[in-house]
Amino acid sequence: MKKTMHKLILAILFLGLLSGYSYGQTNPSKGDFIKVVNGQFIRNGNPYYYIGTNFWYGPIIGSVSQYGNRDRLIKELDFMKANGINNLRVLVGAEGPENIKNRIMPTLQKEPGVYEDYLWDGLDFFMNELGKRDMTAVLFLTNNWDWSGGYMQYLTWAKAGTKAGDGSADWMNVSRNVGDFYNCEECLKMLKKHISVVVNRVNKYTGKKYTEDPNILSWQIANEPRPMRADKKSFEKVLKDITAYIKSVDPNHLVSTGSEGEMGSGNDYEVFEAIHTDPNVDYVNIHMWPKNWRWLNEKDIAGSVANIFIKTDDYLDKHLAIAARLKKPLVMEEFGLPRDHHLYVLTDPTTSRDAYFAHVFSKLLSSRKNNSYFAGCNFWAWGGFARPSDDDVIWWQIGDDYMGDPAMEEQGLNSVFDTDSTIGVIKKYAEEIK
Repeated sequence: MKKTMHKLILAILFLGLLSGYSYGQTNPSKGDFIKVVNGQFIRNGNPYYYIGTNFWYGPIIGSVSQYGNRDRLIKELDFMKANGINNLRVLVGAEGPENIKNRIMPTLQKEPGVYEDYLWDGLDFFMNELGKRDMTAVLFLTNNWDWSGGYMQYLTWAKAGTKAGDGSADWMNVSRNVGDFYNCEECLKMLKKHISVVVNRVNKYTGKKYTEDPNILSWQIANEPRPMRADKKSFEKVLKDITAYIKSVDPNHLVSTGSEGEMGSGNDYEVFEAIHTDPNVDYVNIHMWPKNWRWLNEKDIAGSVANIFIKTDDYLDKHLAIAARLKKPLVMEEFGLPRDHHLYVLTDPTTSRDAYFAHVFSKLLSSRKNNSYFAGCNFWAWGGFARPSDDDVIWWQIGDDYMGDPAMEEQGLNSVFDTDSTIGVIKKYAEEIK
């Protein structure tokens, strides 16, 4: 009897070791991290397909500061989880000085290697709350665009840019200067130091290094990296260098580029394929912007929907063909549409947006049923319980609610709010995909 009991106890202990990792423990096994197997994301032994959103400001409102609102963050995460949103694409933190035109505030990295501790705390708190809800995050490390500092700020720090980080650069000046990043050795050194600080940080709420957090789906090089006017080979070389560096300091997590697709690769599908052929890039990214890419008539959005569907399907299918060749999943991590009459108030319906989201989600659902390469999507962007200003000011000012539209865009332009009919579309498809 004692011998039988002893064997039973040993069996129970052995099964406990096999049972895996629960959030809050340290030193998770490699099996707990999301991985790619045969062109699919695999999480906890099962295919992982998801509907997510862009929530770049999550760590900011997770901070204890004049910019923070932890009660709102918790409310937002609970609401998203209840409606099937389980992946969030998030900015680690902005770079550079504050009070700069068209730049979000506050900024995490004030100067090279100089950080705001309260924003680190906000990121830690955010990731801990994400883990409690078993949600995942894509954390992008910098930005091609200067609305968060990004490449332009690194060029300014390296004294390699013209009006690079002061917010005064017009589109043509930005397009001329950003490409210089790919030939700026000092910029790359600063970015790598920043990456090392981020991935090796110990989360004060979980006690774990970020390299040990299984709720991170991937590290992402940047938001929408483009060659701009740089040589495309320099662009490819630098991205490959950065992905190799990320893997060297964190071999546990997936790595992604943040690319828009062909549109963000110098209008060159070969360049897009080249940057995703890299063995250190684990999956394929694309974005989809019908307004910016002139697929719609702003004065007749409803009349543009049929054309938007055709263009979206064509763009998606061409990139899916590349994903299939590479045997890597594809994520459409940005897509959005203005409200029906291109207004920025919640009384303007979202009929066309709802139809567009349903169209994209139906493609994802079909892929899920067929275990195919289209694996996830993150709509742009989350507005949630925020509300546009009542005083007709459409540009963000200190004290305004954060929503999905960055400071250089009209507040309410692409944000999805908690009362929008779009929420019902999201929840319907999320449940079917799950």
